[in-house]
Amino acid sequence: MVRLFTEDLNIGYGERLIVKDLSVEIPDKKITTIIGPNGCGKSTLLKAITRIISHQSGSVILDGGNITTENTKLLAKKMAILPQTPESASGLTVGELVSYGRFPYQKGFGRLTKKDYEVIDWALEVTGTIDYKYRPVDSLSGGQRQRVWIAMALAQETEIIFLDEPTTYLDMAHQLEVLELLQDLNVQEERTIIMVLHDLNQAARFADYIIALKDGQIVKAGDYEEVITHDVLKDVFQIDAEIGRDPRTNKPMCFTYNLLKGENKYEKTIDPIRTLVGSTY
Repeated sequence: MVRLFTEDLNIGYGERLIVKDLSVEIPDKKITTIIGPNGCGKSTLLKAITRIISHQSGSVILDGGNITTENTKLLAKKMAILPQTPESASGLTVGELVSYGRFPYQKGFGRLTKKDYEVIDWALEVTGTIDYKYRPVDSLSGGQRQRVWIAMALAQETEIIFLDEPTTYLDMAHQLEVLELLQDLNVQEERTIIMVLHDLNQAARFADYIIALKDGQIVKAGDYEEVITHDVLKDVFQIDAEIGRDPRTNKPMCFTYNLLKGENKYEKTIDPIRTLVGSTY
């Protein structure tokens, strides 16, 4: 059974459509990655599915119901989202930030219960951030801070977690650390993970299902073998990619690529300059 899917989804800002007639099913308890060039609608799609922004037409269905009619707190118990550049109030400790994930469960004056504290500590333990509990978030490194934000999402106790470019601004080691954490959450906790990634090889390595977007529409959706191919990448990114196999995972891997539209353009720009310099000197 598919818990989450869209039907003929149209999303835009004003009269400009960003996502057009998009219908897609999100596999349950799997890692789904959305790839595509800048401005193709990846982040917009995530925001619409999680009801951060409204869609113009079509529908997003979760557990048989349209999310537009779902109670906000009930929806927050089903799905959590980590935005592209999350920001916290200055001076918050790690524990305080992660406690915000308990908002959907709070009643009355919003005081934390024993259960809330137990979940917060569990989220900190799982993400390896328990030692930072009383430290200011501002004092942490980028990788540490990203794990704390994931801990906050986990504290919501949702079965579905959305992440918009969770590896942005992180070095290679911290990128791998975050992606392996998400993979562990998927395997051990059976969380459904949906994330936007720019790195094609990371998408192939960690995703069970990949959605390739271009101009607000799906070019190809399927497993890594179906999506990380020369023809799909040519269509989506306008690149001539050399695809091989990762020697450690045996999954497809983009070793190198050329721009399909870049080389001729630069040659035409450089040649007149060379001619001018040659005739001058």
